[in-house]
Amino acid sequence: MATQETDRATHRRRPDARIPLSRRLRKTTLIAHIVSAGAWIGIDVMVAVLVLTGRFGTTDHVRGLAYEALATFVVWPMLTSGLICLVTGLVLGLGTRWGLLRYWWVAVKLVLNLILCTLILVALQPGMDEVGEYGRTLTSGAPEPAFISDLLYPPAVSLTALTFATVLAVAKPWGRLRRRAGRSPAARRP
Repeated sequence: MATQETDRATHRRRPDARIPLSRRLRKTTLIAHIVSAGAWIGIDVMVAVLVLTGRFGTTDHVRGLAYEALATFVVWPMLTSGLICLVTGLVLGLGTRWGLLRYWWVAVKLVLNLILCTLILVALQPGMDEVGEYGRTLTSGAPEPAFISDLLYPPAVSLTALTFATVLAVAKPWGRLRRRAGRSPAARRP
């Protein structure tokens, strides 16, 4: 009995790892997080439409315009929404009971966000100049470069990962990453 009382007293004095967020700041951050994730998904849908239009458009002019638009307008809005989603997610993780590395679903969302933002910079952005140039010269009868067929993968991978992250945010599966220190398995049983 004395051990349980000591454990409770220690637990109460243990510093909280959270950064205190006012109710208004938490709600504002949550809204920004949801809106940025929605914008990111919307931009990915737009990428898919432009890639499919560029690939299967009815005329070379339409296909060229789709590739030019893809090269001109996609990378920076997508990266911006991804980074806003990352920053607001970090703030929410540090300021709410969910934590950053306390629950599996939060950790997986964090890793997905980091991977997708990195892929935007490393895999997508470097080839956009060539995509735009191909779009501008499409009507000249130039052969289709091999990298054009690879453009189908980014929106498919990103939309799948973002949909999975959305499901994780709603379902909150899997529980904690690790058990609290100092609690024996017998103490957890009712």
